[in-house]
Amino acid sequence: MKDTRRTRVVLGALLVVALAMITIDYRGGDDSPLRGLRDVGATVFGPVERVSAAVVRPVGDTFDSITDAPGERRRADRLERQNQRLREQLRALSLDKDKSAQLQRMLGTAGTGGYKVLAAQVISAGQGFEDTVTIDVGSRSGVTRDMTVMSADGLVGRVTRVGPATATVLLATDQTSSIGSRLEASKEIGIVQGRGRRGFGGGGGTPLRFQLLDATAPIAVGQRIVTLGSQGQRPYVPGVPIGVVERIDRSAGGLTRTAYVRPFVRFTSLDVVAVVVAPPKQDPRDAVLPPKPPPPTPSTSPSAHPSATPTRGKRPEARPSGTKSPFARPSRGD
Repeated sequence: MKDTRRTRVVLGALLVVALAMITIDYRGGDDSPLRGLRDVGATVFGPVERVSAAVVRPVGDTFDSITDAPGERRRADRLERQNQRLREQLRALSLDKDKSAQLQRMLGTAGTGGYKVLAAQVISAGQGFEDTVTIDVGSRSGVTRDMTVMSADGLVGRVTRVGPATATVLLATDQTSSIGSRLEASKEIGIVQGRGRRGFGGGGGTPLRFQLLDATAPIAVGQRIVTLGSQGQRPYVPGVPIGVVERIDRSAGGLTRTAYVRPFVRFTSLDVVAVVVAPPKQDPRDAVLPPKPPPPTPSTSPSAHPSATPTRGKRPEARPSGTKSPFARPSRGD
């Protein structure tokens, strides 16, 4: 009991002395009478504090990293989700711009031909024996069977099956496809037929074949073909561009002449298309065809046309007598 009371007295006295020293040192500032004692304490206990800090700090940092790890992970996941959303928005914006450009071109083509169209998007491609695609408009939008389907570049095909919200389009490249067509300018009539998937193969394959009804009618590589138009404007309206003649089968003895056609439409990358819901009031003829590209300008190579003027300072070599010039025309006796 006495020891306890004595301990309390000593502790109280030390506490009073400490408070008094702190007060005196604080009030004195830089001129404090206890400044020397403070410097001595810093000299004695400073190394101990540095050593203890060096030991304790890594432990504290490790503990902080462990306790903060879930928060950091959540923050990293949140940032990753934000970046992903930004990437998706940029991708969608780019796609929207591309679709808008395709739609503008398609509406321009339809306006030139006088076609009333309903815009649609290809949502899937057929996996069976037929060359077909599915579009995202159907009977609810006024689509019916045997309507012409086109893109900004030309003929895509015709509608064969219709659902409430989707429709199936038989592509012009399908082997069962047969399209009344005519040549640009000459107006010669023929039939464009699809060659199926084999027409997309390598080796210069063309997915369309054109047969002239008149075997004697003139046809040339580079001529363009448009739809002739069906009776009642179904399934094909007139004047829709089909393609360009790439090569001609000159086999003799046939009743018709056959040409192979490169289509204007890229059937392997269809995206925005249009269903022609009302035909033009009059045949647009060749008005919908794109402008012809200018003919390539011949380039002259300096080495191809050597100068006839001899090089200055050198005399032309003499040709032995009796030797004919390689550029001289042969005489009748040669």
